[in-house]
Amino acid sequence: MPESKTLQCVVVTPERAVLDEPADFVALPMYDGELGVLPGRAPLIGRLGLGELRLKSGANVQRFFIEGGFAQVHANVVTILTQRAQRAEDINPSAVEQALREASGPAETPEARAAQLKAQERARAQLRVAQRGHGVSAE
Repeated sequence: MPESKTLQCVVVTPERAVLDEPADFVALPMYDGELGVLPGRAPLIGRLGLGELRLKSGANVQRFFIEGGFAQVHANVVTILTQRAQRAEDINPSAVEQALREASGPAETPEARAAQLKAQERARAQLRVAQRGHGVSAE
């Protein structure tokens, strides 16, 4: 059987199936760094972090903000189960910047501080994805 030259990428959130499309290359935001997947990749299951999911098909690149979850690669199918997947072009940078400002105030408890740090990390990751998706340099 000839090996496929494309991957099938499936993204599912608790609310809906967000994506089910072929791709030449998929970059996953893993918990401990980015993972690139090409057709023929050995099977794996991994924990996702906050960050950018990229799908490349020819010259077309799609970008999504992913908020944790798990990824499975098996038989040229990349399956992503995540709490949240948002297209880069659907991210409102102004709203994200406002959320970042709100998460930067003083915290009264260690738990509140931990929640603030998580919100800041999420907002910064969303801003990076939005900027790249809109063609703005993220530096």
